[in-house]
Amino acid sequence: MPGTNLTREEAATRAGLVRVESYDVTLDLTVSEETFATTSTITFSATTPGAETFVDFIGESVDAVTLNGTTLSPGELYADSRLRVPGLAEHNVLTIEATGRYMHTGEGLHRFVDPVDGEVYLYTQFEVPDSRRMYPVFEQPDLKASFTFDVTAPAHWVLISNSATPEPSPVREGVARWAFPATERMSSYITALVAGPYDVVRDSVTTRAGEVPLGIFCRRSLSAHLDADHLFDLTKAGFAFFEEEFDQAYPFHKYDQVFTPEYNAGAMENAGCVTLHEMYVFRSKVPDSLVERRALTVLHELAHMWFGDLVTMKWWNDLWLNESFAEWASTTCQAEATQWATAWTTFSTHEKSWAYRQDQLSTTHPIVAPIRDLADVEVNFDGITYAKGASVLKQLVAYVGREAFRDGLRAYFAKHAWSNTTLGDLLDELEATSGRDLRAWSALWLETAGVATLRPVVEVDDRGAITAARVEQAVTDEHPTLRPHRLAIGCYDLVDGVLTRTERIELDVDGAVTEVPALVGRQQPDLLLVNDDDLAYAKIRLDARSLATFRSNPRAFADSLPESLCLASAWDMTRDAELPAREYVPIALAALEGQDDSTLLKTLLQQLRTAVLSYSDPTVRAELRTQVRDRLEELARTAEPGSDAQLQLVTAVADLTAPGDDTTFVAGLLDGSQDARGLAVDTDMRWTLLTALVAAGERTAQDVDAEAGQDNTATGRERAARARGAAPTPEAKEAAWHAGVEDATTSNSVVDAHALGFGRVGDPALLSPFVARYHDALTRVWSERTHAVAESIVVLFYPMALAGPELLAASDAWLAEHPDAPAGLRRTLTEQRDAVARAVAAQQRDAQSTGA
Repeated sequence: MPGTNLTREEAATRAGLVRVESYDVTLDLTVSEETFATTSTITFSATTPGAETFVDFIGESVDAVTLNGTTLSPGELYADSRLRVPGLAEHNVLTIEATGRYMHTGEGLHRFVDPVDGEVYLYTQFEVPDSRRMYPVFEQPDLKASFTFDVTAPAHWVLISNSATPEPSPVREGVARWAFPATERMSSYITALVAGPYDVVRDSVTTRAGEVPLGIFCRRSLSAHLDADHLFDLTKAGFAFFEEEFDQAYPFHKYDQVFTPEYNAGAMENAGCVTLHEMYVFRSKVPDSLVERRALTVLHELAHMWFGDLVTMKWWNDLWLNESFAEWASTTCQAEATQWATAWTTFSTHEKSWAYRQDQLSTTHPIVAPIRDLADVEVNFDGITYAKGASVLKQLVAYVGREAFRDGLRAYFAKHAWSNTTLGDLLDELEATSGRDLRAWSALWLETAGVATLRPVVEVDDRGAITAARVEQAVTDEHPTLRPHRLAIGCYDLVDGVLTRTERIELDVDGAVTEVPALVGRQQPDLLLVNDDDLAYAKIRLDARSLATFRSNPRAFADSLPESLCLASAWDMTRDAELPAREYVPIALAALEGQDDSTLLKTLLQQLRTAVLSYSDPTVRAELRTQVRDRLEELARTAEPGSDAQLQLVTAVADLTAPGDDTTFVAGLLDGSQDARGLAVDTDMRWTLLTALVAAGERTAQDVDAEAGQDNTATGRERAARARGAAPTPEAKEAAWHAGVEDATTSNSVVDAHALGFGRVGDPALLSPFVARYHDALTRVWSERTHAVAESIVVLFYPMALAGPELLAASDAWLAEHPDAPAGLRRTLTEQRDAVARAVAAQQRDAQSTGA
């Protein structure tokens, strides 16, 4: 039986048989709190009369089926997620009446009850295969159609979909009906329905096609925090930039952005009805990095209106192109058309570090991944699909030239609007505009996995002049492909305490060794930076002189991008067990002083945490953690009052607090006895400080209950679950485990909160009893939960605090004993196991260090 899977071959066969014209979907959302009525009338043609196909649906039941006026028996035809449809005519009208089930996992039609006012809020999330959880459908991206939605719901609700919201008509007391007009032709995974008493702020934007209505929506209890004016300004800048860049008018008739609760992803590009995570409605002061991230997310989803929605991938093997393109386009827009002119530094610091991590896992894959079925694509929303793909697109832009790339995109949109394409269709247009043969480039960059390491090698004479220079490219045995790189080499000299670039050389690096004759004859610079400006996708190393210069002067760069690249190199060396963790720590701590790049600050703090808690020698870890925490507290106390650095440093101190620490600073900020010096001790900061004190054993569950009573919101509920789980007791860990892993009624966002509390330990031995329980639960969790929740449990409840030989052995044993476990489960566990293996190697390297 197929279960809920769909193979590429099955999809191709169905696409060869069926052409869909339209869906008329009727929904009744007033049936019950658990289920809803859903009916699809599908008009489609078949190339082979008499043939059989199938329609996808996951729900409570299929209740009635009519094909071309003939009643069929659903009991004989419906099994697992499929309804067989035999005896097709050339032209067909198929009506399927069914009962759907509301979800609490962030998939399908998600139902949420606001604890503030008891109001119900619904939203859909359909990517990859979950439109079939709301209505019967041919669930694959290349069977586009137009859609109408006819929805019965409580009369006081606001309803939003892909097309403009119609005026409701009364049905009965307190109930109304909305008949949405037909959409443009689109894939089912970008259809959408949002329903509930959402508040809205409206505006419009002038486009090439005329005035387009804009709407920004959120729950009523959050509307006081919605900064709509800023979001509208950003959205309008994106409209202007993308229409010009793509030479293509915005393709839909309106553009709504809806902030939704308990959301699994950052956002989703539903055509004309983008849904976004509520974390982007800032109820408290947040780091500037999150504000910048929100801007990137808003622009990312807007870019999808062209690349993904107007022109859509034929099958999920081109998911990478959909997401990578939106990453590249949104970062380009952010850097060139908004206040975030250093967006490419943020990309280098955040996105590419994600890509490098993912690409060094044993589960890495080519950018153009072999997607055999839905199970493959569900685990492929990863650093390769998003960040490596975008990095390689940036390299492609450098390779063909920005103008040629832009002209190729314009031709691509003009030729393929409203259709489905493959990578080859895009390469055709780029080859035509650039004159370059991109098939060989594609084979090397897109069809092979792994990341190379680029290392400068220089020889100098007794006067310090360079006599020979080359770049060596190293690859691994597992992924031996040597790729061409278009990159820059920067020469930096320390002048009056500032590392200033004195020369920039752009060249092609190819093969194992590339000579750099342009460096010969000049004085050896204080710092030589391969991949200056971050054009290439590769790990970099510094030569001995450059590394010494940087270690002594990590804050000496005038610009943030070269600083970020050098810090990334030091971190890569630490992850690769070349640089002991105790030697990375002082570099990172020094780089934090006076740091004003918010994303770089956030990244450094995360890396410090990993270096201390996972990569350091366990025999000195407690002392190292205390030293680092105390230094962060010093930096927090002296940071500029009210600054982003102060906010992030206080948060980092709280996150590293454990039993036995002096918590005077943290407790004083919470109770007001400590001068906050401009720090906003608002609702979320109170939770951060309280959780630290709970983790230190200095506050109790009763204190958490009292704080939760002051924050009776969805976020408050999640923060309370996290705080309770952080308590340093076996009982707290057991309660978090039960609520997150064993109680299937816990909603997706609260599962995550319990997991974050569970994983926070000062004494890792608290998690020792769960190593066997975790591995024993894997198969059951994967089979019984939806993909989103199962993946969260497998990742977030993994007892990473115990990273060491014993945990590595336990995961290796499970993998050896379960060769036939679902591929997605094996991959997800393998990635956790790989992180442990890397930590073990780093710990061994640190144990060899003197800590100098």
